[in-house]
Amino acid sequence: MIEIKHLKTIQALNQSGSLAGAAGALHQTQSALSHQFSELEHRLGYRIFIRKTQPLQFTPQGQVLLQLAEQVLPLVKDAIRECNEPGLTALRVAIECHSCIQWLTPALAHFRESWPQINVDFTSGVSFDPQPELLKRELDVVLTSDIDEQHNGKLTYTPLFDYEVKLVMAPDHPLARRLHIQPQDLTAETLLIYPVQRQRFDIWRRFLQPAGVSPQIKTVDNTLLMIQMVAARMGIAALPHWAVENFERQGMVVTKTLGEGLWSRLYAANRSGEQRQPAVESFIRATRQHAVDNLPFVKTASVSIPGAPTGMPQSGLRQC
Repeated sequence: MIEIKHLKTIQALNQSGSLAGAAGALHQTQSALSHQFSELEHRLGYRIFIRKTQPLQFTPQGQVLLQLAEQVLPLVKDAIRECNEPGLTALRVAIECHSCIQWLTPALAHFRESWPQINVDFTSGVSFDPQPELLKRELDVVLTSDIDEQHNGKLTYTPLFDYEVKLVMAPDHPLARRLHIQPQDLTAETLLIYPVQRQRFDIWRRFLQPAGVSPQIKTVDNTLLMIQMVAARMGIAALPHWAVENFERQGMVVTKTLGEGLWSRLYAANRSGEQRQPAVESFIRATRQHAVDNLPFVKTASVSIPGAPTGMPQSGLRQC
């Protein structure tokens, strides 16, 4: 059986004109290379080149294999380069959280400096589940706080940053006088959430449900509208602190800590094995760095893991 290493050796032998020259080019000893040829010739049943000729001469069978090497090796090289630097013209990114666009759009400037030839196509919304679309190759990257265990091993989740989910309310709301919010404080409140299953939210799964508290729910599909409704005393919301910091500085809303602090993590999800593709890796690195450098109230999440991170929640999708 002819292997790629044999074709490389035959090519090096032709280019150098001697066994010693080929050994040097391949960073092997002449003895090891001679042994490799002897083993290959024994396996094939014929000689590849004529020993002790100057310059070195290939046998007719060796000439055939040399032609094969000249044809195959460039194809192998091109295929490896294509795998490492895929010819992407577009990077399709889905954002499960509306407020991500506040910091993600500026982050693209850094990415485009290195990849000006790639057009980034965004899809944003809360009414669809984009992670299965990754497996269908309809998307390349999904920014999410939700690790989908159904696709364990098929998708890789690279941490971007950790953020605190805060309770958001009007400045004159009665709860605004509290230092920390407990689940029972929300019993008679109207909680504004995005239109997805409530179990997908950290405030529900990790804060309210364990305490047996079930406030009234009202769905809102737009973050800005949600903030305006909160300011108008039409409900309260649980959102990332960084997402409401600007509104809080303007005096539109105030934020309060949920319990001892409710933290979540944002990930970049993509197909396992493709996170190291240069364009994808550069996009993830640029977005992570921009977020950590520019967003208030976030913590660096630097460990890349295929499943749920130790000590961090596995879901909490749409608070962001």
